[in-house]
Amino acid sequence: MKRWRSKGLAALLVTMLVLSLTLTACGGTKQTQEGAKSSGQGENKASVDYPNKPIEMTVLFGAGSGADLLARKVAEIAGKELGQPISVVNRTGAGGATGYTYVKSQKPDGYSIVWNSNSINTAYHAGNMNFDYKAFSGVAELTTEPVSIAVRADAPWKDINEFIEYAKKNPGKVRIGNSGNGSFTHLVAVALENKTGAKFTHVPFGQGLAVSSLLGGQIEASSQLPAEIMSQVKAGQVRILAVTSEQRLQALPDVPTFKEKGIDLTLSLWRGIAVPAGTPEPVISKLEAAMKKVTENEEFKKFAAEMGANIEFRNAKDFDQFIAQQDQELAALMAQINMKKQ
Repeated sequence: MKRWRSKGLAALLVTMLVLSLTLTACGGTKQTQEGAKSSGQGENKASVDYPNKPIEMTVLFGAGSGADLLARKVAEIAGKELGQPISVVNRTGAGGATGYTYVKSQKPDGYSIVWNSNSINTAYHAGNMNFDYKAFSGVAELTTEPVSIAVRADAPWKDINEFIEYAKKNPGKVRIGNSGNGSFTHLVAVALENKTGAKFTHVPFGQGLAVSSLLGGQIEASSQLPAEIMSQVKAGQVRILAVTSEQRLQALPDVPTFKEKGIDLTLSLWRGIAVPAGTPEPVISKLEAAMKKVTENEEFKKFAAEMGANIEFRNAKDFDQFIAQQDQELAALMAQINMKKQ
């Protein structure tokens, strides 16, 4: 009898232990599921709630520049898509490094964005900042802009090949202004030397100053984005000899491409939106969708064409890969002219 009672008691204890463990496991699973559900709701909530206050866009160059004008139109249209205003703040200096440094220091929550370009590559390799493109996450590429080689309207060269031939016969005599040492416009002029065998004297200026220097006769030519010189072209003060795009620009239908003229040079400045690395994916996705809507907007298409820019959309993933590729290409070109510091 005692033995039977002992066995019965042992069996009862085992049963109770198993039941307790089962209930605990079920409770833990339920809590885990509830926690996961809560976490999912939090992520969705972030996506839905963003943006719930104004967004600030940093532009790396001065008010009235081509970069600035395009950025303000993007901000205007994207702000309507997002339901919150996007204010544009110009933070200039050091080839873009001043603006990039500011945005990098901001909280990665989508409320501080930058209107970035190839300058993220050139500013780093020129030694102007101690971080590279990986400090940011791409949101979307929106536009590309070729570079134009322009001369005064009364200059003797009516054709880009005449201009190149003169430069080849008179090495260093032709002074070409650009936006600054190591800038994209500088690199394009260097690439033109590589492709043709011509030798120029490169003259760096601050943003926009190359155009006034061209008009004043301090330089013979200017390597600039079409938007920077469009008003002088329309006024008949300046003549653009060729552009670096694959096809002629809608705003400059009479200006040939370098390829048309037998010069294999195609380099364009891209522009897009980036945010500090670590910005949540739902926020990036929301911004990306809004920027795609901008590129589909007829008002923006017309404005970009007038500015000498082409619409070229890349999503966040493709944009990051593209910037990485560009970084290698521009680094090599900067090394060639001894402008690569890191």
